[in-house]
Formats: sequence, structure tokens, C-alpha cells
Amino acid sequence: MTGTVAYIQNTLKDYYPPSEIKAFIRLIMERVCDIQPHQFLLCKDKELSEKEKTQIYNIVERLVKYEPIQYIFGKTDFYGFEFLVDPSVLIPRPETEELVELIVHDYAKKSIDILDVGTGSGCIAITLRRLLKKAQVSALDISPEALKIAKRNAGINRVQLTFYEKDILQPSKTADSIEDEFDVIVSNPPYVMEKEKAEMEKNVLDYEPSLALFVPDDNPLLFYNNIARFAEQKLKKKGYLYFEINAQMGEAVVNMLRMMEFKNVELIQDLSGKDRFVKAQTWNR
Repeated sequence: MTGTVAYIQNTLKDYYPPSEIKAFIRLIMERVCDIQPHQFLLCKDKELSEKEKTQIYNIVERLVKYEPIQYIFGKTDFYGFEFLVDPSVLIPRPETEELVELIVHDYAKKSIDILDVGTGSGCIAITLRRLLKKAQVSALDISPEALKIAKRNAGINRVQLTFYEKDILQPSKTADSIEDEFDVIVSNPPYVMEKEKAEMEKNVLDYEPSLALFVPDDNPLLFYNNIARFAEQKLKKKGYLYFEINAQMGEAVVNMLRMMEFKNVELIQDLSGKDRFVKAQTWNR
């Protein structure tokens, strides 16, 4: 095992920082060789099989091309639960766990109807369904490939959701086609502006779905505006809208919602202190 670990470190040292390589080694040893981190010292002289060595070699070759390790293994963790991922869906981020936590805090033990717009892997919708035992949860996405992954993840996590294949950029048409109304509409929509590509990592640009990432520079609130228009029709009286946002666009999202006459609009920071979430309540209709 020691020689294989050295091979991983030496091959990746020019591509990733040491902390990330250490995390890769932990994952590779766990998932390929069934060796847990606390067993590393005891197993340092363990001879890996040729099959294991070949698997590790192939994984490292893919990492050299900056392919995300979550796609290589086909799964990742979110809020302590396991989710399948592939290049048709975004890899869930830690900030999105904070978005889930906001809703769980506000609605613990309450019977509510939730809709997750742009569900992707289903991580938000499925986690909310697991944590809020009295909630009914629905998930919407335009991508049939993403919905296939979300449905598989619902099965793995043993929850029942309602799924909609709809285009939120046609908010009135989509609202008219959905019979239910909701207490909560939550979304982590595309919000990265095209001009921000230059600052992004190669593993994101080359592998994660651009459909789920980018918005035009001249219309950065494209999805927020359309989701809010949809929410005007489908939020129940005193219902709430929850957004994950681009940290640069916090005030713009807040102002848009206030102009649309949403009330109790809040801009909330993530754990690193960046503007990351907006929460707003519908007017009494």
C-alpha cells in the first residue's frame, strides 16, 4: 500500500494541493481497497491486488485530467446522505447544505408542501424530505437526464417525491400545468455569470453541466426573476421563497423581490461570511 500511496502523491503533486491529494488518497483507499483512514498504519505493508492497482491507476489518470473525483466514483455525500452524481448534474456544494439547514430550522415538525426548482441530483429535495418527516416534497427540472438521477437518488434514500419535467423559464405556463400550491419554494438555480469563467477551476468548466451553472452577463437574475414570477402564482398565503445566490448579486436579488412586492425579504450570509441566501415571503393573496 505504501508504494501505491507514494505513486498517487508523486503523480498528482503538480496538479493539486497536498490537502486535496490527501483527501483523494483517503477516498481511493476506502472505496477501492476497503481500507478506512484509521487502518492506514496497520495496512501500510498490505499488498494490493493487481485489480486494485489497475483501478487506482485508472482513477489517477482521470484525476490528472481534472475530472472530479465525485464523477469518477459516481457518488458523493450531502448532509451525511449518499447521492449518485454524473456529468448531467452538478456536484452538491457545502453551501447548499446551509440552504437546507435554513429551511429545516424554520419548519421543523411542521406539515408543509415544498417544491425544489432546478433539483439536479435531487440533493435539496431528498434531504428535506428525510429531515422534515411531515413534509410533502416535489422536485422540478428541465433536464430529463437530471431527473433520472434524482429519481434514482430518491430510491436510494427511500423517500417518495413528486417529480416535474418543466421549464421554469416559462413561469406562467409551468405554474398553470402544476395543480399543487406550496408553503416553500426553494432553488439553487444557475447563477454564475459568463464573465466569471476565467476565475473558475478546470474541473468545473470541463466536466460539470453548463446548463446548471451559467447565466448571461446581461441578465444575471434570469432564473431568480422567473422563479419569483412562478412563486407569485404557486406559493400559498404567507409562503416563503428560499434562494441560493451569487455572492455578487445579493442586493440585486433583494431589490428585485421587494419591487415584486414580496415582504420580509432577508439577505443571509453563509458560514464564510459571503452573501449566499435570500429568503422572502409572499404577500397575502
